[in-house]
Amino acid sequence: MDPNGIVDEKCESRLYIGNLDQRITEAALIKMFSPFGKIVSEDFLWHTRGPKRGEPRGYAFIEFSTKEEAKLAKEKMHGRLAGGRPLVVRLASEKYMMETAENSLKAVGEANKSSGTGQLNRNAKIAAIKNKLKVLEEGGNSAKKQKPDSNISSSDTPR
Repeated sequence: MDPNGIVDEKCESRLYIGNLDQRITEAALIKMFSPFGKIVSEDFLWHTRGPKRGEPRGYAFIEFSTKEEAKLAKEKMHGRLAGGRPLVVRLASEKYMMETAENSLKAVGEANKSSGTGQLNRNAKIAAIKNKLKVLEEGGNSAKKQKPDSNISSSDTPR
């Protein structure tokens, strides 16, 4: 997408494929989408860290040679069951625009909090947790002080 918000030709011929079953391979994905036109590129995303390292992330991108082929594949494949799950197929530009709209406020907030290293963001979270604990402790102490007073006053009162 260019700075003016106009979607370029590449974005119009690139598809986002989501809700992929973990058993679907790159080869199977290409085989499913190749009847709709010439596939120029395919990006199958994998977890690179953590306990799921090396496992598929559940989505991929496929770029066709023309936007017409991409639109045909989108129409035919969206909602189709693959591995027991309905595929989510959108133009990559649609996916980008949807995510941008949903996450615009999040992104602004995170950009204000975090530095390039992300250390400030972590420190801000730690400070927030410490402040919350302090408030809880102060609230707990005042509640503890009130309970004995109320017990004393109720037990000290003659019946």
